[in-house]
Amino acid sequence: MPTIIHKAVLLALSLVSASACASHWSYEGEGSPEHWGNLDEAWKTCQSGKNQSPINIDATLNAHLAPLETHYTDGPTTLVNNGHTIQAGEKEGTRDTILLDGQTWTLQQFHFHAPSENTIHGKKYAMEMHLVHSNAEGEIAVVAVMFDRGAKNQELEKLWRKMPAQPEQSATLPTHLDLNKLLPDDKTFWRFSGSLTTPPCSEGVTWIVLKHPLTLSADQLEKFSHTMHHTNNRPVQSLHGRIVVE
Repeated sequence: MPTIIHKAVLLALSLVSASACASHWSYEGEGSPEHWGNLDEAWKTCQSGKNQSPINIDATLNAHLAPLETHYTDGPTTLVNNGHTIQAGEKEGTRDTILLDGQTWTLQQFHFHAPSENTIHGKKYAMEMHLVHSNAEGEIAVVAVMFDRGAKNQELEKLWRKMPAQPEQSATLPTHLDLNKLLPDDKTFWRFSGSLTTPPCSEGVTWIVLKHPLTLSADQLEKFSHTMHHTNNRPVQSLHGRIVVE
């Protein structure tokens, strides 16, 4: 497992624009996921790691997990098209946090993948949102929310109206976004130990996958897909004996 300092550095790297790596990795062609581990010495874990994400959630163990406590009050202030995803950024000193394992984890950013990266009993959802948090030690916890095709998502639309059309473009979000409305009312979840789903694929990441999906419209999904020009989901990885708890 990476050291705490190492993970803190990796978190910082994961939060900035991916322009420096844009020519090195992608979701198709020579830079596609199956090649990530060979593209850079620092990304070897993408190929050799035994606790990689995403996964297919199938068999689980009932561990009577404590409820997830979310405290989202501020909302994002910026929206970036980094060429790999659409990412919403939090302001410095944000009060958007979760309580997990008796610790406070602060939201750093959230972004989207279509179709979903994690699958449930083999099912891919239309889209998956990853809310990336860190604690005081620099460890990472990701809360994942699934989206099915269905009714238009009004809160998501506030982001979509400002979606930058081209890579490396950004936008300011003047409209207050209520992050609580991008979470299901029932926050029961599956939990497992995994990794970042993009290079450098660092492990030691706590994954919280909410069981109940939200919806987005076909038009909203099409806008995201058209802007990305390709799917942006890493294939599911082997469990290598890991246990998923709920």
